[in-house]
Amino acid sequence: MNRLGIVMLAHTALHRAAQVARHWTASGCPVVIHVDRKVPAQDYSDFVAACADDPLIRFSERHICDWGGWGIVAASQSAAELMLEAFPDVHHVFLSSGACLPLRPIDELIAYIADRPRVDFIESATTADVSWTIGGLDQERFTLRFPFSWRRNRTLFDAYVKFQRTVGMRRKIPDGLMPHMGSQWWCLTRQTLSAILQDPKRQIYDRYFRQVWIPDESYFQTLTRLYSTHIESRSLTLSKFDYQGRPHIFYDDHLQLLRRSDCFVARKIWPRADRLYQAFLTDQNSAMRPTEPNPGKIDRVFSKAVERRTRGRDGLYMQSRFPRHGSENGLTSFPYSVFQGFAELFDDFVPWLSEATGTRVHGHLFAPERAEFADEETITNGALSDCPVLRDYNPTAFVSNLIWNTRGERQCFQFGPADTQKINWFLARDKNAQISVITGAWAIPLFRSNMNFADIRCEAARLQQIETKQLEVLNSVWTKARVRIWSLAEFVESPMEPLQTVIEEIGTKRASHLTETPVMVDLSGFGKFLQNLKNQGMHPYLVGDFPTDDVFGSRVRPFKKPYLVQ
Repeated sequence: MNRLGIVMLAHTALHRAAQVARHWTASGCPVVIHVDRKVPAQDYSDFVAACADDPLIRFSERHICDWGGWGIVAASQSAAELMLEAFPDVHHVFLSSGACLPLRPIDELIAYIADRPRVDFIESATTADVSWTIGGLDQERFTLRFPFSWRRNRTLFDAYVKFQRTVGMRRKIPDGLMPHMGSQWWCLTRQTLSAILQDPKRQIYDRYFRQVWIPDESYFQTLTRLYSTHIESRSLTLSKFDYQGRPHIFYDDHLQLLRRSDCFVARKIWPRADRLYQAFLTDQNSAMRPTEPNPGKIDRVFSKAVERRTRGRDGLYMQSRFPRHGSENGLTSFPYSVFQGFAELFDDFVPWLSEATGTRVHGHLFAPERAEFADEETITNGALSDCPVLRDYNPTAFVSNLIWNTRGERQCFQFGPADTQKINWFLARDKNAQISVITGAWAIPLFRSNMNFADIRCEAARLQQIETKQLEVLNSVWTKARVRIWSLAEFVESPMEPLQTVIEEIGTKRASHLTETPVMVDLSGFGKFLQNLKNQGMHPYLVGDFPTDDVFGSRVRPFKKPYLVQ
C-alpha cells in the first residue's frame, strides 16, 4: 500500500502539534515537523524531547515564517526534502499545520490516496479564474516586488506598491511559467514534489517567488503545473475564510458541523478545543462512514455566518458595522411614525392617536428639556433614559435602540423645529420611518403664547429657518423614508383626508376608517396674527396662504368639536 508522509508547519500550541503528530504516526505515517525559528529555543528543545521516542517523527531546518513571506515556502521545501530523503517509501506528501486536525480515520485517507496513485491534490487556478483574493492584488502580486511586510510595515508596503504603479515598474515572469494560485495546503505525489525540488531552474524560480506577495499560495500551485500528469484542483484540507480573508477558527461547538463535512483534515482548530481533539483523535472506524469529502455541505452555514457577520440584523448595531456610515443593514428594525405639527394643531393629539391606532405614542422625544416618553416615563425599554445629555450624545443610537427594544410594537413620536435637529438625516434615510409634516405649525404655540411680539417675531424667524433646512433634507434624493408634507393652511382647510391617510399607513388592526378627528385648537384671529408678523418684516411662508378674514376663521372654529363622518 502507498505510504503517506505528513509535513507539519508549527509555530504555536506545540503540545497540540505533538498530539496530532503521534496520531499520524500511530497509523504508520511518518511526520516531518518544521518549527518556526521565532519559537524560543527552550520551547523548541522541549518539543523535540517530547517527540524523541517516536522514530517516525523528524524535525527539519528552521526558518522564520512571516505571513505573506517567503519563509513559509522555505519551511515547506526543507521539510519536504527531509521527508523524501528519510522515508524513501513515501508515495504522497501531505502538507498540514500544527493547527490541523484529522477528522476521519487515517486509514481512510491512506486508502483514498492509494486509489489515486498519480493524482496531485492542490488547488491551482490562474488569476483570471480566481475570485476569492482580497486586497486588490491579483496579477500584480506576480509583476511587482514586495520587500516590505504587509502586516509589520503596511505604510511602506502600500507606498512601494503605489510607487511601482506610478513609474510603471514590472517584473518579468520566468519563461514557461503561468502563475497559478490556490490554497496553501496540498497533497503531492513524490514524483511531482521531487521534480519541483530538484528542478535545475529551481534557483531561478526561488529567486522570482521570493518577491511575490504571499508565495505560499502560488509557488507550488504554479510549479505543479509544469510536472504533474493529473491534478485535482482542490485541497483535501477543510479551511474556511471570512470576508476579510482570515481563516475561520473551529471550536468545540463546531463538532457536528465538522462531522457533516466528511473531510479528511480541518484547520484552523482552537488549541483549547478539548472536545474536538478528544472526539477526532480516537478510533473512528465505527463512527464515520467512508465517503467522498464534501465541504459544500457546510458552505451554507458559513455563508450565513459571513452574512450575519457583515450585515447583521436590521437595526442592531455591532462592532463590524458601527459607527461606519453606510455600513448599516437597515437603520432600524421595525416601522415607526414621526408626526410634526400635529400636536401643535390638535389638543390631546397624543392620547387620541394612541387610542385610534393602538400604538405607543410618545411626545417630543427630542425636546430640549427631556425625552418625552409615553405615559410620562423617565426610563423606557432598553433602559433608555429621558436625560437629554445622554440622548444627544448619540441621537441616532437613541432612536435605533428605542425601535430595537420595542420591535413588534409600533412606535410614534412627535418632532418639530424646536427639537434637537441632529436626527434629521437619520430619519430621512431610514426606510422604516413614516414622516408626516404640517409645515408652519410651529406658529400656533407662538400665537397662543404670552410673549412680547418682538420676541415672537424673532422666534418665528428662527423656527422657520430650521424647518426650511429640515424640509431640504426630507426632499433630498437620498431620502428613503415615506414622507408626506402639508402646509398648515392646506391641512386646516381639509384635515380629514390627510389624517385618514396617515392612520391607514400605520397599518395596525385598530387603524381603520376614522369616524372623528381630534379636537383642533381655536385658531380665531390666527390669520391676523400671521399678518402682523408680515407687517413687522417676518414672512411665515411655510404656513401657507392663510386668510385673515372672518370667513376662514369661521371655517376653523367648528373643529373645536370632534368632526363626525357621516
